[in-house]
Amino acid sequence: MSRHLPAFFAIVLALGLGVACMAPANAVETAARHAILLDSETGRVLMEKDADTSMAPASMSKLMTVLMVFERLKNGSLTLDDTFPVSEKAWRMGGSKMFVGVNTRIKIADLLRGIIVQSGNDACIVVAEGLASSEKAFADEMTQRAVELGLNGSTFRNSTGWPDPEHLMSTRDLAKLAKILTTEYPEQYAIFSEKTFTYNKIRQGNRNPLIYRYTGADGLKTGHTEASGYGLVGSAEKNGRRLILVVNGLSSVKQRAQESERLLDWGFREFGNYGMFQAGELVMDAGVWLGSVPTVPLIIEKELTLTLARKARRKMKVSVDIIEPVPAPITKGQRLGALVISGIDMPDIQIPLLAGADVPRLGMFGRLGAAFGYLAWGATGQ
Repeated sequence: MSRHLPAFFAIVLALGLGVACMAPANAVETAARHAILLDSETGRVLMEKDADTSMAPASMSKLMTVLMVFERLKNGSLTLDDTFPVSEKAWRMGGSKMFVGVNTRIKIADLLRGIIVQSGNDACIVVAEGLASSEKAFADEMTQRAVELGLNGSTFRNSTGWPDPEHLMSTRDLAKLAKILTTEYPEQYAIFSEKTFTYNKIRQGNRNPLIYRYTGADGLKTGHTEASGYGLVGSAEKNGRRLILVVNGLSSVKQRAQESERLLDWGFREFGNYGMFQAGELVMDAGVWLGSVPTVPLIIEKELTLTLARKARRKMKVSVDIIEPVPAPITKGQRLGALVISGIDMPDIQIPLLAGADVPRLGMFGRLGAAFGYLAWGATGQ
């Protein structure tokens, strides 16, 4: 039996429930060859374009190198004051550089800024060799860790993003990685918004255009090679809501900056997050058959938030799918039904409704009384 909620609840729930598997809106076009835009809190994909194709990520893959350091800082096996030695290989590395000195030792705090702010290939190799026996061994560890994190389109052959036909990531994987960095490492993540870093008396600026010109932007990484085109992993927070954007395959620095700003503007403008229930909050009461009490509270286990197009939120329909009365005994936490959400541009969503309390079964005489009551007055006799 499907029970429709009162109009008030239908409206409020339309503003309140969110599920990450909701279909992407895709109501906006992009010049990028690969792109994805998602809401960090709910996981709702607002737009995507060829997001699962493994591509050349260029320096954007340095985010995985950074994560390998962040994880060790978090588990205590590494500190920001620890140092790693600089090999000749790291010193000679081309491309963007931190300008490390051969046969010196560098603090982890400086190496992180050398990678994040300056995009230093040499700093990446210092980290790789410091954490593993070689850069190749470190790249193998990166690939294994990516598998564990569910980054299924990622394979690493180096720590830098240096061109290699087998060094690949998808934009969806980069977005997942960005979400991990932004949510699980807030203290270290602050480095991504630093605009300059000076090492060896050489001052360099952050290559991410968003942190200079887009309100709320605080990360993360740009990338460019001939094979990949111009790409960016960006994130911005406005009014407590964070969006994560990945684009790649753009034609210029200017187009990368403009397209990133345009897509973020669209996401913040066209969508909003609407919260309804706290974890364990009452949704409704369901009738009970042959129980010690006549009703049982129905609750939702987790806090629910919906990312929804602003113009569509009041068109949502919400109902409860449950067979009543529910026969006792009932155990707290037992699934008794589902909250069904149907609406625009998304498949129906079913949220489990759980019993919020134990309801013992009536004893023999109580059951007999309930049965006689049912015969005499119908279901209202229980």
